[in-house]
Amino acid sequence: MQLNQKTMNMNPGFDPEEIAQLKEECKAENANFIYVEDEFEDDDDNNEHAHVQFVGKYKDQEVIYDALIFTLRLHHSTLVYDEALERLKKEMPNYVSPDERPANYKISDEQEDEAELLLTEFIEEIEENEEITVREHVEIDDQFEYGVGLEVGLNKTEINDKIISDFVKAFTTGNVQLDPTLYSFTGSEDED
Repeated sequence: MQLNQKTMNMNPGFDPEEIAQLKEECKAENANFIYVEDEFEDDDDNNEHAHVQFVGKYKDQEVIYDALIFTLRLHHSTLVYDEALERLKKEMPNYVSPDERPANYKISDEQEDEAELLLTEFIEEIEENEEITVREHVEIDDQFEYGVGLEVGLNKTEINDKIISDFVKAFTTGNVQLDPTLYSFTGSEDED
């Protein structure tokens, strides 16, 4: 099945020139992918996720894949945090999490402390009860603004060059084998 011309024209990740440029960058790096610099990348020491691009085929059409690859532990902790935040908002409807606050948001120190304590309790409760489980997955977003988006969760302790390269090779040859096991994690190892 060919993608329609409109999709290809509007999405630069389908442009043969962009694809050729990415192939050259990969060749220069002697790799089958390149890292993408993220503006929200604040922790250079984090080896639990990577944002990469590589060339592959989508519906018989060459395309650039834009992939976020992360460990299941990181995926799990994100889902646990999101669920705990939802519970916190039910208890404290006016609470806005620090990363969503508008510039004019005001909160007292007491309310902030109460919110942090409640959030921690909810996280511990969710983890203790193993309410959230995750498994290896590859989600494809063909409505992505640049090429085809991928969200990849892998049961690895870290995301490094070899793991990314092995994934890209398996993905582009149609040989990705995902572990169907459900996993749950506790956050005790990320205590500050």
